[in-house]
Parts: sequence; C-alpha cells; structure tokens
Amino acid sequence: MRYLRHEFSVEHFRQTVMLPEDIHKEQISAKVENGILDIVIPKVTVEEKKQAIQTIEVC
Repeated sequence: MRYLRHEFSVEHFRQTVMLPEDIHKEQISAKVENGILDIVIPKVTVEEKKQAIQTIEVC
C-alpha cells in the first residue's frame, strides 16, 4: 500500500465585507481568542442619526 500525506498551513487570511453607512467606523474592533475571531461593529443610535442631519435655510 502507498500512503500520501499532505499538510497545509495558512499564515494569513483576508476577507472583505461591505459595511452599512450607519456604523461607527472608528470604533470597530476585533480580537482572536482560542482560534475564534470576534469582531465588534457598533451601530449609530437613533439620537446620533438625528444629530447628524443638518437643516439649511435657503432665503
């Protein structure tokens, strides 16, 4: 009998994800613990959305 053995190693992995507009881009964080990737993407609250809307009067 003949045996064939393959071993694979991955040094890095890259994944691209499109994010919605209603998030805090500056506050995104990620960590790896015990081989599990945990990503935190905080959303903008309703109050923050209201503050971001500006009204401009046109005379």
